[in-house]
Amino acid sequence: MVNTNCQQKPPSQLTRPDEEAIARLKQAISSGKHWYIALLEAIGRWQAAEETIDGRRLRYFIDGEAFDWLLLVQRLCHSADEMIPEDEKVALLFHGKPPLELTPGEFKELIGTRKYHQYLNYFYGITTEEVLVQAVEDEVRKERQALGPGREQDISEAAYRRLYGATQEELLGDFRSERNYPQSSSIGLDELKEFTYWLFGYRLRHSDKARVASDTKKALKWLRSNAADNLKLVY
Repeated sequence: MVNTNCQQKPPSQLTRPDEEAIARLKQAISSGKHWYIALLEAIGRWQAAEETIDGRRLRYFIDGEAFDWLLLVQRLCHSADEMIPEDEKVALLFHGKPPLELTPGEFKELIGTRKYHQYLNYFYGITTEEVLVQAVEDEVRKERQALGPGREQDISEAAYRRLYGATQEELLGDFRSERNYPQSSSIGLDELKEFTYWLFGYRLRHSDKARVASDTKKALKWLRSNAADNLKLVY
């Protein structure tokens, strides 16, 4: 398995539209609008693909296609922290439970059609891809346990070979070569997300449609079975 290592960059400045999005978020909450609705509207207005705050790089869009909406939620909640109930904020950020249940159509209308599709790209291309690896690791583990002790090693490697036809190390090397990234012994969180999204595209290119549909169903089943009971997903 690769090691994660968060890298830091100098602070950056917000664009005027994003400053206005934050100001309108606070104003809306002060005027009595539910904070979650106001926050989703602010997401709809947001323009920056990434920024750096206190040395931490916040990258909201992976490959310009996959929208890490919870990262932006975290950032906006921080901006209006004192105006948001702590228990509701924690439930959303750490348990995926929003304070209001919205239909996919309502959610889409509030954040905008483009960001909604980018949100789905992140959910299926990163969240679900990560879950799929875990689900296949569970399958491999059960198979090896049935054969007796001493067969627990290299479960992750076997899962990657089953899904992608190569080890994680080999695939990471291909990914970095393709994008002219350094072949480091560690990987930052931003690059890990980008690599996972690349794996999603790699699997789509190298698997037939029936296999892709079956794997997606497997990942969603695992997610529903293993996520917190109160996890609410909009897709």
